[in-house]
Amino acid sequence: MPCDGSPPLLLLLLFLSVFGASHACLQDPASAYRFTGAVCRLTYPAAVVLNEKTTKVIEAAFQHARYPDVRGEKSLLFIGKVIYGLENLEIHNLSIGRSEFELRPGEGIGMKISNVSAVFRGTIQYGYGGWLVNVTHSIDFEIESQIDLGINPKLYCGGGKVAADTSDCYLNFHKLHLQLQGDKEPNWLKKLVTNFITFTVRVAIKGQICKEINKVANILADFIQDTAEHFLTDGNISVDIGVTASPAITANYIESYHKGLTKYNNTSAVISDSVFHPSQLTENRMLYFWLSDQVFNPMLAAAHQDGRFQLNISGAELTELFKTSLSTAMPEFIRKCLLESGSPELRVWSSSVPHLNTSTIGTTVWVMASGQLHCGSPDTPTLFFETDVAMEVTVSYADKKLFLHGNPTETIVVKAELPLQNQPLLDQTQVEFIREAVEKIGIPKVLSALEIEITRLLDKQGVNLFDIFNPVVLPRDGFVVIEMDFGFPHHLLVEFLRKTLQ
Repeated sequence: MPCDGSPPLLLLLLFLSVFGASHACLQDPASAYRFTGAVCRLTYPAAVVLNEKTTKVIEAAFQHARYPDVRGEKSLLFIGKVIYGLENLEIHNLSIGRSEFELRPGEGIGMKISNVSAVFRGTIQYGYGGWLVNVTHSIDFEIESQIDLGINPKLYCGGGKVAADTSDCYLNFHKLHLQLQGDKEPNWLKKLVTNFITFTVRVAIKGQICKEINKVANILADFIQDTAEHFLTDGNISVDIGVTASPAITANYIESYHKGLTKYNNTSAVISDSVFHPSQLTENRMLYFWLSDQVFNPMLAAAHQDGRFQLNISGAELTELFKTSLSTAMPEFIRKCLLESGSPELRVWSSSVPHLNTSTIGTTVWVMASGQLHCGSPDTPTLFFETDVAMEVTVSYADKKLFLHGNPTETIVVKAELPLQNQPLLDQTQVEFIREAVEKIGIPKVLSALEIEITRLLDKQGVNLFDIFNPVVLPRDGFVVIEMDFGFPHHLLVEFLRKTLQ
């Protein structure tokens, strides 16, 4: 199956986002499964790894929060009316203690971050007056705090994507002490006023922190979606990973369901009879992807239509390839072309849409491949041939490189002719040489070119920045399951925080 360049054919094999755009979500999971081309299952051990990064996001929420000025008034006994204002509230010396979480079946995620310590600084303006005294002040202040933060995010289908609702947010204050600069031991009157203002600050901080966390959660959802859409786009080919149903949450995993529809030149594939069922995935590894043949075949078709499956080999590289030992003698006109023309070139391409089928035995690919051998003339080839090829293909990923292993099961020369002589190639020995050369030289070379190109694409999209451990691709009837363990790349967190803090 010739190829020069490739769409992200195997990007889905490694990473799909949990979040994706969606036009509609079905409420009945069994109905949604029928339209599902790709599934992502994130198990509890993976959630542990991701939770380790959560504190960094929470830190960003605290530090990035813009606390509004707080103004108000209240009547206090013996003092009269108290008018107060808090301005320029900022956070300093932030530290976050222990983070815990749990997956709550059918509900969402429970998160608790203990011992958040911070100092809030700003300016306080207050005045109080009555029959005893009439005073106004403007002074800098500090508020020392120790807080436990609890968030219970719920994942739902809305706004065109899977979104996170973090409205169930609470802060428990173990310490919230207001000190006026230069006045460490205020008199009883100031204590009464500052204690009241401290209560007001407590309410303001809670509301703003929870509001900022919800904002950051939605920024994170958009960031992941944008990253995934970029990851699954190459040129005119992209993949719609919109969700078909709300994610499922159990005590052991979070699972999301995606369309997996290839889009090319304003056309989109359709999936309406998927065979997915949750029982097809296990819970032993950190991350699972379930991918239907109905995802890959439209991608192959789009790549074919986009002219991606082409490969040109020339000069010394071509001559070296034909040094491979074959059982059939090399035709004289091919020998002269390689040794005497000075600039031999072989051009091969897919002349039919490739098609694949996966079973428990493996993935079988069928394609018609055409080729031209040029011996000095760029316009008219010395040899033209068409072959039907079927092969079993297995995929692996190790040392940040993708590997394709092919076993040809059928190679048939459909046509072979000599255009310069305007005649078909009738010699069966010569036809057998072409067939054997395609099988033993052409197919390995094409797979090698695909390995390099797809690895390049994966690196371009940042897969090489992930630590992927022992990925395994398991062929099944009509789909494949990819399972792996992984380490979350620090660069993604840095990039997200950079965009969040802009």
